[in-house]
Parts: sequence; structure tokens; C-alpha cells
Amino acid sequence: MTIRLPDSQGGLRAYEPRQEPLALTPGAPLTSRTVFSAAHVVADPYADVSPDSPAAVDWDATLAFRRHLWSHGLGVAEAMDTAQRGMGLDWAGAAELIRRSAAEAESVGGRIACGVGTDQITAGSLAEVRAAYEEQLAVVEGSGAQAILMASRALAAAAKGPEDYLEVYGHLLRQAAEPVILHWLGPMFDPALEGYWGSSDLDAATDTFLEVIAAHPDKVDGIKVSLLDAQREIDLRRRLPQGVRCYTGDDFNYPELIAGDEKGFSHALLGIFDPLGPLAAEAVRVLDTGNVPGFRDLLDPTVDLSRHLFQAPTRFYKTGVVFLAWLAGHQSHFTMVGGLQSARSLPHFARAYELADGLGLFPDPKLAEERMKNLLALYGVAQ
Repeated sequence: MTIRLPDSQGGLRAYEPRQEPLALTPGAPLTSRTVFSAAHVVADPYADVSPDSPAAVDWDATLAFRRHLWSHGLGVAEAMDTAQRGMGLDWAGAAELIRRSAAEAESVGGRIACGVGTDQITAGSLAEVRAAYEEQLAVVEGSGAQAILMASRALAAAAKGPEDYLEVYGHLLRQAAEPVILHWLGPMFDPALEGYWGSSDLDAATDTFLEVIAAHPDKVDGIKVSLLDAQREIDLRRRLPQGVRCYTGDDFNYPELIAGDEKGFSHALLGIFDPLGPLAAEAVRVLDTGNVPGFRDLLDPTVDLSRHLFQAPTRFYKTGVVFLAWLAGHQSHFTMVGGLQSARSLPHFARAYELADGLGLFPDPKLAEERMKNLLALYGVAQ
């Protein structure tokens, strides 16, 4: 049995789907690395909304997907950019998502950390940026979740130089009840974050970032770096104060960064671990035994899929993540908050299906094939 898939040259090619999934079942808790999956939200397909309306979320399906991740031993990084923060999900929706997911995490014993940003404002003074951060920090800490201080578009617009970042982050860290994760998101994920930490020179920006951490090491659990530059992350993690962890956000180079070297390793907080959840967890369990080659054997083959989903424009990777969740049976439809299902092309979807199927990621390959054929038919591709 074959399926005809479109290619990037405008033609069709035959692909023979995999018949059996990779056998992956929940196992022992992860021990050698702390691993978060940045989880997507499931839209309500029956809501009568437009792309610029407040997000309509299917809460049952959204929380079910988080239980799926927790069942495999992964932590959930909630209300991050994977959940379409700033791309369909506004602060009111994110606040509800945080409260619901934190309560669900408590009920099942799952680990959760939640994004704290400033997306209730689009611009403002430094004082208004601080107040926006403080409002969100209070919601996250009030829910019982760990806080992730995300990069702020409003701060990037308001800050005149490194000293403004030092002042705002220092203020927030002093009042944080528990150690937080600092998130450095590069402009490839969000162009509005160009020049974050007060400079477009990444060496200068890194120095400012490290200065923030050095002033408050007891309030920083770790950093999440999403710059898609493996060597820069390695250099940065070697400069961190003792006890401050590096959580890789590099969806291009994560196997080598998590495996580490003789001088250290990265933990993980990754959007790609949304579709890779069970496989990623199994790989880390192998790593827990000290078997680095076995870990790499499992995770290295996934990089082609990740690089495909996160190809430029990288910010639209969320579309591929939700597409794979639909094919895998985690949700009944391929509809996204803000209509973002239209952000990638049919050849992009076809290649994502082929790569994911080849890895055995679909629990029911036949269901995935049927849904892929339905999508192809919607685009006018006859089988």
C-alpha cells in the first residue's frame, strides 16, 4: 500500500507508510536530566471565531495531551510559545491555561513550569513592563507552578540598553518566591526580540545575561537558551554559576547538547519534545543508565524531523507540531488557534508526515495514513 505525497517541485511521489509503530510505553521516572516538553494547545473547532478573536480552546483535549506527556515522565512547560503565546493565545487565555494545567499537574503528580511574560500589553514604559511581568508572576506562583521568565517584546521595545534589562530582571528576581528559569528566545523564533539583553552583538548580550544571573544565583534555577547555535550554548553553560542549570531550547542540536561532554551537559525544555515525547523520554531513560551511544541512537534520527518543523520562518513550527498531534490521534481535528493551520504548505506537511511515520511516532499508523489522505484530498490530491 502506498500513498502519493506532493513534493517541493510540484509533483507527486509514492510513499509506503510504516505498518507498525515504535513500541513506547511509560517507564521509570527520568533521573539524569530534567526534561520539559513545551506543549501545544488544542483549539475548539466548533467555536465561531475569527483569526483575531480571543482563542477558543478545547480544554479537555488540551489537558489530555498534558497527561500524555506526564505519563511518560516528562515535565510540561506551559503557556510558552509552543502554546501560541503572542500568536493567537492572549494573556487571558494563557492565564486560564496556567491555572487549569497547574491544577491538573497537582492531581496527577506531574511537573510543570509556566511562562511569565508581558503579553497583556503591546508596548509601555519600563514601569509598565515590570507591572505586566509582576501580574503574570503572581498568577503562576499562585497556581503552584514554577515560573519561566520569558523574553518580552515590550521590554525589547522599551529598553534603551543593557542597564534596563538588569534593572527589570533584577527587580523580578528579588521578588520571586522560588527560583525561576530565565528564557532567552532568539529572533528566529520572534523577530520582535532582536537585540535582546541590550545588544544585537550576541557576545555582549551574553555578558549582560550572565550579569543578571550572577547578581541573583539563588533565584535562578536555570536558563533556557533558544538561539539554534550549539557552540554558543556550550560556551554559555560553562560560564554559569554553580547550581544554575542550562535547559537547551535548541531544536536543531538537542541530542549532542543533552548528551553533553566532559565539562557538562544541558537539560531540556523543547518544543520538539511535544511530538517526540514518548521517544524522547525513552532516550533519556537509556541515558540514565550511562549508555550515551544508545541515547544518541534513539534521538539522533529525530533531528531531520525537528529541523524540518523548525525551518524558516521558524516561528511557524507550531503548525507542524499540531499537525503531528492530529495524525497521532491526540486530537480529532487539524484546526489551530488563530487559523495558524494555514501557515505551512502542503509539501511541508507531506514531508513532516513521512519523517514522523518513518520514526514510528504514530501509535496507529493506519489512522495517520487515513488522516493524511483526508488532508491531501482537501487540497485536491487524488490517491
